[in-house]
Amino acid sequence: MPLRLEIKRKLAQRSERVKSVDLHPTEPWILASLYSGTVCIWNYQTQTMAKSFEVTELPVRSAKFIARKQWVVAGADDMFIRVYNYNTMDKVKVFEAHTDYIRCVAVHPTLPYVLSSSDDMLIKLWDWEKGWICTQIFEGHSHYVMQVTFNPKDTNTFASASLDRTIKIWNLGSPDPNFTLDAHQKGVNCVDYFTGGDKPYLITGSDDQTAKVWDYQTKSCVQTLEGHTHNVSAVCFHPELPIIITGAEDGTVRIWHSTTYRLENTLNYGLERVWTIGYLKGSRRVVIGYDEGTIMVKLGREEPVASMDNSGKIIWAKHNEIQTVNIRSVGADVEIADGERLPLAVKELGTCDLYPQSLRHNPNGRFVVVCGDGEYIIYTALAWRNRSFGSALEIVWSSDGEYAVRESTSKIKIFSKNFQEKKSIRPTFSAERIFGGTVLAMCSNDFICFYDWAECRLIRRIDVNVKNLYWADSGDLVAIASDSSFYILKYNRDVVASYLDSGNPVDEQGVEDAFELLHEMSERVRTGIWVGDCFIYSNSSWRLNYCVGGEVTTMFHLDRPMYLLGYLASQSRVYLIDKEFNVIGYTLLLSLIEYKTLVMRGDLERANEILPSIPKEHQNSVARFLESRGMIEDALEVATDPDYRFDLAMQLGKLEVAKGIATEVQSEPKWKQLGELAMSSGKLEMAEECLKHAMDLSGLLLLYSSLGDAEGLSKLATLAKEQGKNNVAFLCLFMLGKLEDCLQLLVESNRIPEAALMARSYLPSKVSEIVAIWRKDLNKVNPKAAESLADPEEYPNLFEDWQVALAVESKSVETRGVYPPAEEYVNHAGKSHVTLVEAFRNMQIEGEQPLENGESSHELAEHNGEEDHTEEHEEQNGEEGSQEEGVVVDADSTDGAVLINGNEADEDWSANNKEDPST
Repeated sequence: MPLRLEIKRKLAQRSERVKSVDLHPTEPWILASLYSGTVCIWNYQTQTMAKSFEVTELPVRSAKFIARKQWVVAGADDMFIRVYNYNTMDKVKVFEAHTDYIRCVAVHPTLPYVLSSSDDMLIKLWDWEKGWICTQIFEGHSHYVMQVTFNPKDTNTFASASLDRTIKIWNLGSPDPNFTLDAHQKGVNCVDYFTGGDKPYLITGSDDQTAKVWDYQTKSCVQTLEGHTHNVSAVCFHPELPIIITGAEDGTVRIWHSTTYRLENTLNYGLERVWTIGYLKGSRRVVIGYDEGTIMVKLGREEPVASMDNSGKIIWAKHNEIQTVNIRSVGADVEIADGERLPLAVKELGTCDLYPQSLRHNPNGRFVVVCGDGEYIIYTALAWRNRSFGSALEIVWSSDGEYAVRESTSKIKIFSKNFQEKKSIRPTFSAERIFGGTVLAMCSNDFICFYDWAECRLIRRIDVNVKNLYWADSGDLVAIASDSSFYILKYNRDVVASYLDSGNPVDEQGVEDAFELLHEMSERVRTGIWVGDCFIYSNSSWRLNYCVGGEVTTMFHLDRPMYLLGYLASQSRVYLIDKEFNVIGYTLLLSLIEYKTLVMRGDLERANEILPSIPKEHQNSVARFLESRGMIEDALEVATDPDYRFDLAMQLGKLEVAKGIATEVQSEPKWKQLGELAMSSGKLEMAEECLKHAMDLSGLLLLYSSLGDAEGLSKLATLAKEQGKNNVAFLCLFMLGKLEDCLQLLVESNRIPEAALMARSYLPSKVSEIVAIWRKDLNKVNPKAAESLADPEEYPNLFEDWQVALAVESKSVETRGVYPPAEEYVNHAGKSHVTLVEAFRNMQIEGEQPLENGESSHELAEHNGEEDHTEEHEEQNGEEGSQEEGVVVDADSTDGAVLINGNEADEDWSANNKEDPST
């Protein structure tokens, strides 16, 4: 039976003829040397060219990464070797290496050596730590030396392939070859060593259209691979999979089983002749260079072949070698944090006669079945003894220990616990996959059918493309994973049993009520397990999630691909494994899962009984779960995190609880948030306290001004001034009628033009004083503009109603310190906004002389229909004054004009006419 190898194309880049390829060990890079003389580095993740080196105008037949030095070494037909730093793109070294075309360069795995082979029939060893001097020349071939490669199991030796039809094995330090293999009937183009296991094998490819596997200890040919229809130009043993890959000038890449030598697959991407194949140990990626470009494919799945039983024993397969570790061997005194690799002692359990592609414990953990190469073998888990074997594309266990094998798409067999065949089934459709568990499942590409294990009667057909199936231990729940989503179904075994026992006929859809869809989730499941009624899975974004009752919670973000092994209830930890066979654990409390399950079922009484057993550090997780269910009161009781409890209390409007938390943590944002809520709820005393703690001066201004709290405003003015919040301080003083203080604040904050305007509007008696300050300040910038400022004491004729304004000011002083309660505002809200000066004018027109007759400003206001309009008048003008940006003096304008009190005037005119300057 063929290997079930998934082959996915990961990169396809068109270019000129590719003569060599290499993979970087850590970066996602492919190095390709071209016949045109260029060397390119492709990024296979972004599918873009990362770097490019214009090496020469002649073909570059070989280029390799020297990752430990961040170099690229390239050999070309101009007989030069060039070395580049691939980060800086600088040339490190250029030297003439041979007297003919350079066919190949090879980098020693650990030592500072590079081998080069050439059409001059020589192989040379270069030492970069000695300035790239040639430390040895290997002579012996009688034709072009096409390729050299180091032996990965003994890096002191290397092999060379030549068109003289031979392979020679050499030792570093020795000028003569160890031995020569008369390998082919025509020239040998390529050679590669077997990297896995103990087999002393190498493979060669030739112009005689064959590839041959050799045992270099016995110097005998083990196998000849025939099938290519043109020269074989590239060969390799895959370092991770049991396959040989060969490429030829017939345009095809052939994949052969490295044990049976059976042809498994042929790839043809239509890019003409194949010239080179590149691979990397530890990776499933293979790169192929063609006449017309580069292709990278990924072979097989990277998921490790491993299984864990219920006691924490893990068995895995590395190639044909079987190893075991025991999680329980890590002592309780060793503290392992979540996400850290467990320090496990690996024991050799044995070897497997076939190449394992799957490995799985039976339900009680006594047996392990290995499947691969179209066969299966059942071993005892402890002693690794063979108990049964047979043909199978795949094998699955029932929850009771029976098992089923799929021999082909049309034949499935069921075996008892004693390894005896019970039944052979020929489904009416093409069975592409089978799944075990509570019932037996068979899948086509479009649907899944469930059968009972005993009689193999159809239970239910569901039309869905299934990628995987996961049964809960109870047998009542099953997760069906498709390409883009997964479904949680409830299995009604009693309904199925009664229907089947009744003898009623079952149609092609099966028992209608056999399954009930509980939840559908739009996530791709990579691996999954059940713990009770909780489904734990890793998704396509490599997040470790769990799903309880349709609620998905992310446990951890995985930093690399990891695959679920199982759950140990005694340790409350779920275990995963990565492709390097590192085992990692994460904490997941069973009590937490049970609690959530009971809440989802509505059994709050039993849930509350479990709650005390959940450690405090996990209670916030419980609270968030309760909040997601709308149980915010319960969440507040359970939560322990102050920030989270504060948010919950605010949601519930429990201000006293929120205040207690804010007092405890003393957080300004919390006080501000609470103050705003208290204010909107009408709890003004609490609001004031909170705003003070939060130092929210704007909020306090709103509060005190709304309440008409003169004392509060007075204190706030002082506080705002101390804090440098001059806008708030100004508004407080202004509302209190402390105009002199407002003026002083403007002067102190260097807002002198605004101070002048305010004095003109509210304190005319102070105008001269402010103008003097303004002149002095403006004189530093523009003396002419400073001279143009008019003082009303010098030019009263320029200031309309100046005497009236002074008189009104003197009369209004007595009412400024009177603060009627805020509730009286309603008596004034509808009255007209007429200034005292306007009122005075109106009275003059009517023939009255209120100020001359001794009428107070208060009476004047009453006469004009206002109880006391002074404060409103100040407020109205104060708003304008506070928003005024100041007098603009354009001292640099070309026409010599300046703006004085908002009017444009000619600078020369104002200087020459002191009797009547512009205002």
